[in-house]
Amino acid sequence: MSRLLVLLVAIVAVLAAPSVANASEENPTLLDLEKKVMCPTCNSTLELSHAPIADRIRAFIVERIDAGDTETEIKDKLVAQFGERILAAPRKSGFNLVVWVLPLVAIVVAGAIVFIILRRWFRGRRETGDPAADEVMIDPSLQRRIDDELARLD
Repeated sequence: MSRLLVLLVAIVAVLAAPSVANASEENPTLLDLEKKVMCPTCNSTLELSHAPIADRIRAFIVERIDAGDTETEIKDKLVAQFGERILAAPRKSGFNLVVWVLPLVAIVVAGAIVFIILRRWFRGRRETGDPAADEVMIDPSLQRRIDDELARLD
C-alpha cells in the first residue's frame, strides 16, 4: 500500500513540475531573479551584491513585476540595457547553445578516451600473462655465443 502511495505522489510531482516552472515564468519573484541576474559592477549575482547599481536593478525588477511582466520579458529588458553578461547563465539558444553542449561533449569524449585506455591496458596485461610470451626472441647465433661464454665461465 505504501509503495502505491509513493508512486502516486511521484507521478503527481512529475506532472506538476511543468506548471511550477510556468508559474515562475508568469509570476516571477525578486528572489528568483536575484539568482539569475548578475551585478555589472562586482560580477556576482544580485543576491550577493551590495553595489548601488544592484539596488537600482532590484528596484527595476520589482517595478516590472508589479507591472505584470514575465521573467523572460524582464530578462530581455535587462539584456537590452546591459548586454548578455547581465544573465548569470547564458541563454540556451544561438551561439550560447555551445556553452551548454560543449561540456557534455567533453565529458563524453573524455569517457571514451578513458574507456579505450583502460581496455588496452587490461588487454595488454592479459596478453603478457603467459610466461612463454614474455621471453624475448634472440638471434640463434647470438644465443649460441651467450651459451658459449656462460659455459666458459663455469
